[in-house]
Amino acid sequence: MTTPPSQTPEPSVHIDPYERGWIIAAIVMLVVFALAVAVASYSLGIQLPSPEARVDPNTISSTGPFANPGLRELAPGRYEAYILAIGQGWYFNPREITVPAGSEVTFYITSPDVQHGFKLEGTNVNMMIVPGQVSSLTRRFDEPGEYNWVCHEYCGTGHAAMYGTLIVTP
Repeated sequence: MTTPPSQTPEPSVHIDPYERGWIIAAIVMLVVFALAVAVASYSLGIQLPSPEARVDPNTISSTGPFANPGLRELAPGRYEAYILAIGQGWYFNPREITVPAGSEVTFYITSPDVQHGFKLEGTNVNMMIVPGQVSSLTRRFDEPGEYNWVCHEYCGTGHAAMYGTLIVTP
């Protein structure tokens, strides 16, 4: 004997109220974190480092702008800084750059040998440096002072010696 369709009990999913509360809390936290990242990225001017170009790591020190790394003035208050991260000697070339306050600097950084990091203290400039790839970020420096940069990716036994300084003069 079969029961008519109207009398068939519907299956129900039972979720414990304690578990339901944790599910809702987790979803709310994910939404809050996503909103925090979106708001921070727009209000703080966070930009992702972009691969600007590809270069041949074998010839980078002899051709192109990285053959003579350093600071280049494009216009009053606008600069390009070409920095080479060398893993075989564990240093940045150049190790020091000086710009006047109010300058906008675009950093172009690459490496001929191993992966490095580039973190400019006190700013949101933070990049991974991959051999053969030129990474770039632009930042405006209104406050005079010294901004140290460090390699934040372990690159070998001399990793701790990889540092440099950006000097912003009044």
